[in-house]
Amino acid sequence: MDSYITAATIKNLRERKGITQSELADKIGVSVKTISKWETAKGLPDISLIEPLAKTLGISVIELMSGEHIINRNTSCNMLRSKFYICPVCGNIVHSTGESLVSCCGITLPPFEAEECDADHTVTVEAVEDEHFITVHHPMEKGHFITFIAYVTGDRYQFVKLYPEGNAQCRLNLRGRGVLYICCNRHGLMKYKL
Repeated sequence: MDSYITAATIKNLRERKGITQSELADKIGVSVKTISKWETAKGLPDISLIEPLAKTLGISVIELMSGEHIINRNTSCNMLRSKFYICPVCGNIVHSTGESLVSCCGITLPPFEAEECDADHTVTVEAVEDEHFITVHHPMEKGHFITFIAYVTGDRYQFVKLYPEGNAQCRLNLRGRGVLYICCNRHGLMKYKL
């Protein structure tokens, strides 16, 4: 993590929660003067108080540290509002049905924004028995390859991890309308509506 809690973050979160400095101080076992110092940037919370402070303010420790309060507005969990988070250090891929605060390898990950497939990432979909054979016309070299193919509908999610020197293809059950996501390690996330 490259940031620490700011005075403005503590004050804004406390006010949003609707509690006074005195109430916050009582809940985490410090003095009102201590809370005042934190909110005027004359002091910082001790590391042992970070978790109780986050809990009292109703957010995660990561949200407190980053100063970002994430609210998933996709309360019906519509899969078509899926987000993908990909760690640039280890390659970990996290799928979420809405906004999330995701951290991996000490980095807070932003969601990847999918763009429409371009001429360098064309897709062929062929019906084969009760499935569909998906092919992405793209090199699969060690330095430039398709990392995954995913198919998302309103109620389903299918995911196939791909590796360099393999084939950029897979078989999926394409039922209903949905979005095919293709991730290139150089060009990012792309989508292809079916």
